[in-house]
Amino acid sequence: AIRDWAQAVEELGYTHILTYDHVLGAHPRNRPGWEGYTDADAFHEVFVLYGYLAAVTRRVGLVLGVLILPQRQTALVAKQAAEVDVLSGGRLRLGLGVGWNEVEYIGLNEDFHTRGARVDEQIELLQRLWSEPVVDYQGRWHSIPEAGINPLPVQRPIPLWFGGHAEVVLRRVARDGAGWMPTSPPDDVARERLTRLRAYAAEASRAPAEIGLEAHLTLNAVPEDGWLEHAEAWRQLGATHLCVQTMGLGLSSTQAHIDALRRVARVLGVS
Repeated sequence: AIRDWAQAVEELGYTHILTYDHVLGAHPRNRPGWEGYTDADAFHEVFVLYGYLAAVTRRVGLVLGVLILPQRQTALVAKQAAEVDVLSGGRLRLGLGVGWNEVEYIGLNEDFHTRGARVDEQIELLQRLWSEPVVDYQGRWHSIPEAGINPLPVQRPIPLWFGGHAEVVLRRVARDGAGWMPTSPPDDVARERLTRLRAYAAEASRAPAEIGLEAHLTLNAVPEDGWLEHAEAWRQLGATHLCVQTMGLGLSSTQAHIDALRRVARVLGVS
């Protein structure tokens, strides 16, 4: 099913496949008021999945949107991402976030409360590990004594995109990001955030055109007669990419998801 879906996406003319990262799902039994996904929601492990997709596709980009970086070991992420990039011929685009689910951090033996403080050091280390054969690094959270990953990725470094909308995220995108992955609709709130992001980019001596913008078209939230308007609204805001989400429609087969993507492709002129 995964192979057939991914190959259909490629044949329909879509440019990339985007996957969410979750390792553990919390059981809600002893968590009153729990919101979000649970242990009943399936998530494939992203790097293993993309190693597989690298073999069964040829052109389509592989995007993580987003990987919860602070709950993972930085050097291991660098190694896994580099491997996917090698096996796919340089098709990986890595979206990063800090996450919201403390249960995952506990289960992975990482500190939920320092995740924001650690992520900037992780970003710096990832970029060095992807670009330098040997790294000698001593930071607050990481220590690498003259070591490196081999093979290095095709892309040096792999492009980093960021999810989230907090002020610190917008500044991080402006400073270090190849792009931003908002989840909001194309409204005045998004416009105002983009204005701030572009101002921060100017402060960092970067042109706004250097920073991509990945919008979302969530089909269970936008009716079919609004798809084109939604996409055009994002285009007017400067979106460079659009991700179409078919989850939550009650579709019961692989073919039903493919058919939904075919309708979107037809309406938006993808194919």
